Amino acid sequence: MSEETQRDIRQLLKQFGVQADEMVMAHIARQPGQTPLTIRLTLTDVTDYGDNPPAEPLRLEIEKEIRRQAAAE
Repeated sequence: MSEETQRDIRQLLKQFGVQADEMVMAHIARQPGQTPLTIRLTLTDVTDYGDNPPAEPLRLEIEKEIRRQAAAE
């Protein structure tokens, strides 16, 4: 794999991580309460391969419970 390809992947993952963090934090701020949230992150290849799709499409799901506590006053 070329360095350029690796760099593109790292940039994509870094951008996703930053934006996902911002989105999850904003979502938690809008959802009052202390009940844990279950968040699922999904990675899917959406490339249009035409008539030649990969035999094994790229798909990754990670699910985690996010604990919440009342803010310290």
